[in-house]
Amino acid sequence: MIKIIKNQRDYEAALERIDQIIDSEPGSEEADELEVLGLLVSDYEDSNVIIGSPTIPEAVKFEMDRLGLSQKDLIPFIGSRSKVSEILSGKLQPSLRMMRALNKHLGIAAEVLLQDPAASFPAQQVSLDCAKFPLKEMAKRKWIDGPGKNLEDYAEEIVRPFFEKAGGITSVAEPVFRSTRSPRQNARRDPYAVIAWCLRLIIMSRENPVDTSYKPGIVDMEFMRHLAKFSSVPSGPIAAVEFLAQHGINVVFEDQLSKCYIDGVAMMTSDDKPVIGMTLRFDRIDNFWFCLFHELAHIAQHFKLGDLLFIDDLSLKENSGEKKDVKEIEADDMAEEALLPVSEWDRHPISHNPSVENMLDLSSQLKINPAIVAGRARYKFNNYRLLARHVGHNQIRKLFKA
Repeated sequence: MIKIIKNQRDYEAALERIDQIIDSEPGSEEADELEVLGLLVSDYEDSNVIIGSPTIPEAVKFEMDRLGLSQKDLIPFIGSRSKVSEILSGKLQPSLRMMRALNKHLGIAAEVLLQDPAASFPAQQVSLDCAKFPLKEMAKRKWIDGPGKNLEDYAEEIVRPFFEKAGGITSVAEPVFRSTRSPRQNARRDPYAVIAWCLRLIIMSRENPVDTSYKPGIVDMEFMRHLAKFSSVPSGPIAAVEFLAQHGINVVFEDQLSKCYIDGVAMMTSDDKPVIGMTLRFDRIDNFWFCLFHELAHIAQHFKLGDLLFIDDLSLKENSGEKKDVKEIEADDMAEEALLPVSEWDRHPISHNPSVENMLDLSSQLKINPAIVAGRARYKFNNYRLLARHVGHNQIRKLFKA
């Protein structure tokens, strides 16, 4: 009995029946059955089966013969002689990077390489070389899933989920590469490490969002001076982070990756949520408060101008040979004025006598942490041995790290 082919089992049964009656006499019932089965099989194959679609090794070997290429000629596309041999033998599944190269240089269709008649290569991410990301360090921190794979060869497949968790890479990548022209960027900085770290901050902020919406313009000098009072108590940093969360600003902490050279970041995410990221690489009270206020100053002054990503190495502020970066200087000035007003500094004896007694007196008058006054004295007198015991070494990280 002839019936419509609905699935693979029906299809295979029809092929078996065709084999049985392929030599039937013209005009016989079997010949009529053969004709009908042929139409049904053809219709099913048009909808469900790739006729003659080669395997990846078959397709590569065919193009090698057509173009007169040897295995050695494929090394620039695959990576090594052993990998070429493994792909040709079917032992190794080519990575997306390899597939793109085979598509470009040998002309093998994406649907053949991906073994899917409706497939195409996923869009590449702003022309980045995914293999340049610090994959081993990212895998070690469990930011990406790397075990069991050659990280460089399969970089695109590995980091793509990381990009997607952050909502995409373009909003971070392009500003990071532009920022390398800023005089406040460490010349040794690796932009790929910076991009990865910034994306990690966005992921963390998404996983632990603040409940309150941010209102543009909320951060001003009055807001920051109120926040500075939190520094007067040991738990002040925690209270400050909670206060900022109540005003829609998410502060997250993550150790920097190698070759980042970062103290803090201020960014506006693609969904219009401000995030401040801090590395705490200098675990001191004075550094914490200045870094936090420097990033807040960027939010107050520069987000409204359309600049939505600032990456800061504050150690360069102490470099007398630093070129001028107007926006960084503006952020420095606002942070300093909010923490310890210039007028208060200038009128007080500490401006010419940086003693412990004067440090404690001024901090008491302003109701701020003595470490902030000590840090200002060290900077103003360009003497970083001065009041070294009073800047609060090893006091911040323990508050935020489990």
